[in-house]
Amino acid sequence: MSASLTAEDIAAFLTENPDFFQRHADLFASLRIPHPNETRAISLGERQILTLRTKAKELEWKLSSLVHNASGNEKISKTLTSWCGRMLAEPDPQKLPGHIVRSLSDLFDLPAIALRLWDLPALASDDEFSQDVTDNIRQYAQALAKPYCGPLQDQEAATWLGSKPASLAIVALKPHNRNQPFGLLVLGSDDPERFTADMGTTFLETINELASASLSRLDSTEDDEPERA
Repeated sequence: MSASLTAEDIAAFLTENPDFFQRHADLFASLRIPHPNETRAISLGERQILTLRTKAKELEWKLSSLVHNASGNEKISKTLTSWCGRMLAEPDPQKLPGHIVRSLSDLFDLPAIALRLWDLPALASDDEFSQDVTDNIRQYAQALAKPYCGPLQDQEAATWLGSKPASLAIVALKPHNRNQPFGLLVLGSDDPERFTADMGTTFLETINELASASLSRLDSTEDDEPERA
């Protein structure tokens, strides 16, 4: 008894014999197959053209997405450069915390931003940015290995925003020369999709590096400065 041919057998045969339709050109021209989207039948040539058009459309969408992402990344890069330039131009370190909050709000269109700092000798103990820092806040910052993005989950730091956000990002501020974080930056949004758990954190990590480097100017006192001859 001969084994019945399966669709897989026929596909394998045609793959192994690419010249089959060249040797049987009349068969290629006469074969009719169902249209993928309509009830009528079409030739193999027409079917191949439809397949190529579909692939071309997919490549067009991918290219459009790449161009869109490139444009967005360029905008982010320019915004970060502008923000960094503003911080470098600030001569008074005491004004940096307020400057960071205002600049982030203006440049990134964020309605609610909060910043709290601790263990910075040059920052006054009664400064508004050193208030409401509890042991739980410090422990949370220490455990935050990477920025948090997602919905409100009763994080104590979110109370600094004044009103409950639909989504938020929390960044532990820690410059390269410190083992412990010295602050938390909280970004809140009314849009539940603004900060999501599956979003990348590279942008927020860059904000951390720039803000931490700028605020490290508060990590010393005038007594620490070397005497001038």
